[in-house]
Formats: sequence, C-alpha cells, structure tokens
Amino acid sequence: MDSHANSKVRLYQVWKGHNKFICGGRLIFGPDASSVAITASLVGVPGIIFCTKMFLNLPKTSPEYGYSVLIVGIVLLVLDLIFLILTSGTNPGIVPRSSRPPESGTSSTISMDWLSTSTSGRRVPRTRDEIVNGQIVRVKFCQTCLIYRPPRTSHCSVCNNCVLKFDHHCPWVGQCIGIRNYPFYIIFITSSTMLCIYVFTFTLIHILHQEGRFWTAMSRDILSFLILVYCFISVWFVGGLSVFHFYLMCTNQTTYENFRYRYDKTRNPYNRGILNNLKETIFAKIPPSLVDFREVVYEDESLCTESIRSKEKKDVETEGVLGKYHSNNVYPTSNSVNIPGVNNSTKGKEDAGVRSGTGPVLSPLFSEPRLRKCNSFNGESSTDNTRSEDIMFHRVSSSYH
Repeated sequence: MDSHANSKVRLYQVWKGHNKFICGGRLIFGPDASSVAITASLVGVPGIIFCTKMFLNLPKTSPEYGYSVLIVGIVLLVLDLIFLILTSGTNPGIVPRSSRPPESGTSSTISMDWLSTSTSGRRVPRTRDEIVNGQIVRVKFCQTCLIYRPPRTSHCSVCNNCVLKFDHHCPWVGQCIGIRNYPFYIIFITSSTMLCIYVFTFTLIHILHQEGRFWTAMSRDILSFLILVYCFISVWFVGGLSVFHFYLMCTNQTTYENFRYRYDKTRNPYNRGILNNLKETIFAKIPPSLVDFREVVYEDESLCTESIRSKEKKDVETEGVLGKYHSNNVYPTSNSVNIPGVNNSTKGKEDAGVRSGTGPVLSPLFSEPRLRKCNSFNGESSTDNTRSEDIMFHRVSSSYH
C-alpha cells in the first residue's frame, strides 16, 4: 500500500463541513468564528468599564454596597463570556455523513418525487414519512450528506452540516444552535439580559447619587451616560430574544420550526406540556457527539482530499440553497452510542449492521483512536450503509417519542 496515498490524519482535518477546529479538533467553531471576538467585545468592554467605575467609586460608597455590586457584576460578566465560548465552541449536534445514498426500499411511506444523487447516480425519494408521537412527520433527503435527516434535523448552508434539532445559525456566536449547545445558548442570552439590566440599574443609581440635577450629573459623566444608553438599547434585543426562546422552550419548538411550520396546539408532535418541554430542552443531559472529530483515519488522497477541495454549490431543496461538497467522506469505525431518552432495546441486533457498514459514524466523543481507510465507490453493496443510517435515524427520532 502506498503510504503517501493513505496517510493517517484526524477526521477534523478532512471534514467536509465549513467548520474551523482548534485544540486538535476538541473545539469546533463555525466558518464565521471571528464574530465571537466582536460579540465578546460588545459584552466585555461595557462590562469592564462598569466594573472599573464601581471599583474606583468604592471609597465614596459603603463597603457592603460597593463590594457586593462589584462582585455580582464581575460574576455576571465572566459567566456571560464563558457561555459565549461554550455556545460557539461546542459541536451543536452534527449528523454523520454517508458515503453513498441509501436504498430506496424502506418501511416508511415515501414520496413520488425522486432525486438523482450526484455521487452514484442512484435515484432516491426526496422525502419519506415517519411517525412521531402518533403524528406523521415528513423528513427530507439531504443530497449533501446523503442521508434522510432525522426529525427536527436541518442542513445549515453556512456550516454545510446537518444538525440535530437545528434551531438557527447565530451570526453573533458564529455557530449553529442545535441539540448539544442550545442550553449554553439559552444561558448566554439570559445572562446577557441580566447583565444589561444590572449595569443599567446601578449606572443609573450612580448618576442619581451625584450632586446637582440629573442632566447636569450625566453631562459631567459622559462615559456613564453612554453605558446607560447602550444597555437600554441592548436589553430590548437580548431581552426580547430571551423571552422568545422561553416561549419556544415552553412549546417545544425551534426557531426554524416556528418560522417554517407555525405549529398550533394540536399539530406540534413534540409538545408534551410546559414542564416536560422545559425538562427536555434545557434541563436534559446533553447527548454525546455522534462524530468523533479526533478519530484517526486513513486519507486516500486520490479520492478524499481531492473531493474535499471541491466547492460546488447547488440548490438541494425547493425551500433553500445549501452549500455542499459532492464526494466520498472519510469515516472512522462506527460504534453505537447511548443517547439519553433513546430506546436501545435493539442494540445487539443493530451493532452488527453498524460495524459492517460504511454509513454514519456513531462513536463517542473521546473514543480510542482506530484506523479505517476511506471507502471509494468501488461497486460495493450499499445495503449495510442503508441499515447503518436507519439505525442512527430511528435511535435519534425515538428520543422524541
């Protein structure tokens, strides 16, 4: 075997998405990761100015009041920045890609609208129906990832990935918001709202305690006036966003679903009551990543590297334009993974299909490195690939039952 044509690489080094990886693939950002620095500045600069002013005014205030205001302000600021990084650097729930399209013969109801895949030329139904909580949910075939997207999964055209429970792509954090980083995102926008209210309130109190009339005091302290105006404007944005997402959590919707489908009380198959919805969206344990980006794989330069460099963009769905790469992928060995809330009663039967296939990667986030060569389109049967995809599909979708 030619060692040059099959060099060992980490999966993140040849991943077809538009993500940016740091710390050896441990942190994953979107392609617009630079926006994190802008957001951090918008949060950090006013917060630091406020804390500095509170510190300088400690001699003029009572120790109990001054130190308590300063400490709470620092805690809110640090928490806000921490959850900004966690939101931006966490895998949002990227769904593994497949090396070839699945067989068209499935047990689910399929549509009469067919697509021709660019990789193998095989025609597959554009959509198929799945049952979720007794209601029919139509799922679509992704021509980029060559899989039927599990329920509530959508393809992000910015990151070029299918994301579980896709909410939206947030330009302020430079990352998709999905099932794995949504709790971090909620805490981030909530803490931002609290920080704005806190800074606004105590800056206003600071101005009111100065000598002279209100407008005269503000004219003497322009910096406090600017912070006051900045927080007043910002709180309407982050506060409104927090209220909107609290509504989404109570009704168990995503932003994508709310704007796309407009569920009513009888049609939303995921609505299980306010308490259960909150438990599922914000208090549930974060599921493990379905893709181990640090997995060691063989890179077939004649197949994988060349295709990764191609950047053809084409409309995939009638509803939107998706950036995509049409090619084989590099896959580590597939492993079943236990996801909280997912029924694994068929695990033993499924594992055989997963290990023998070349389909989606179902591996823990930090599994032991294993080696596997990138598969070419060499005429192998895609039955194992289809079984592997269906296992992943039904394990994920069963979490919504």
